Amino acid sequence: MSLGGFSIHSILGSPTPFMVETTHATENAWPHRMAVLLACATFPLLWVGGLVTTTQSGMAVPDWPTTYGYNLFLYPWQTWLFGPWDLFIEHGHRLLGATVGLLAIATLVVLIRYERRRWVQGLGLVVLLAIIAQGTLGGLRVIENARMLAMIHGCFGPAVFSLIVALAVVTSDYWRHAPLAQATSASGRLQRLAMLTTGLAYFQLVLGAQLRHLPAMADPAQFRAALAFHLFFAAVLAFHVGLLLVRVWQHQRTEPLLLRPAALLSGLLVGQLILGGLVWIANYGWPAWAGEHWWTASHLTVAGGWLQTHVTTLHVATGSLILATALTTALRALRLLRAAKQRIGTPSSAVWLLEVAA
Repeated sequence: MSLGGFSIHSILGSPTPFMVETTHATENAWPHRMAVLLACATFPLLWVGGLVTTTQSGMAVPDWPTTYGYNLFLYPWQTWLFGPWDLFIEHGHRLLGATVGLLAIATLVVLIRYERRRWVQGLGLVVLLAIIAQGTLGGLRVIENARMLAMIHGCFGPAVFSLIVALAVVTSDYWRHAPLAQATSASGRLQRLAMLTTGLAYFQLVLGAQLRHLPAMADPAQFRAALAFHLFFAAVLAFHVGLLLVRVWQHQRTEPLLLRPAALLSGLLVGQLILGGLVWIANYGWPAWAGEHWWTASHLTVAGGWLQTHVTTLHVATGSLILATALTTALRALRLLRAAKQRIGTPSSAVWLLEVAA
């Protein structure tokens, strides 16, 4: 890699197999731009999908892939915009999903055209297939009117979003030209902690989806058990997020592209815990110990009200952001610390693997 006429080889004093010479001019920015655009389009899709579940609008359109017999894109816009609210949300969700699918196709075309790394092209194909699978799950949920399919659809959406975020990370300049940070004895632990935190974030999403999709006539004991698991793992996740921030601060504080997502993850987690409390208040009212105070006396729980609907949906959407931010932290840590280890030397077999990944 050349920087201002000087190669990395000359800076380090000796060539390393991992640092193959390539200039920024030979790398096209469009794969990363398209991946970021796809991620930015997918998050509103998750938000609206959460709103569909919160408002119980999933069956507002009873057929699929058509909308009341119309082609998805030819459904009368007057009926959509000025019709019932649940129809507006459900059909809008479908239109957003179709838009994300078209963007995924365009992203894959750009990757095939401009991205030289075969495994990144493969990741783009996996992203497209995952989006198609998610759309199919949503359609089957309508056709079968099955609560279990709705829960699977809700759990798979954040996973697809995370795949897209991963694509944006690996097509970035940071991934291609990772700084040569100094590896420490804690580097491996930092990688594992970031990956474990990502896994816990997704597991917490699954527990939340199970709680959201409990049938209205579920046994109260079943609800209490699901809530207890959700709260317990929220505490476990909070502990790991805080520990991750401390570890990054201790060992990689000079690397802003690692410190920033770790700090953002901590901020999102604090906000999510506050939102969780607000969701409880919006859905079930203040706890008994606070119900007698003047500042809670005027609160009235309104089923399907604006506050209940939007606070709950915001809580769900923030969970997806936490997962994506945790994954970004884990991937950047992996890339940064592998580059650092490569600087101090690795076995020849590992060098070959890293060369392929670059």
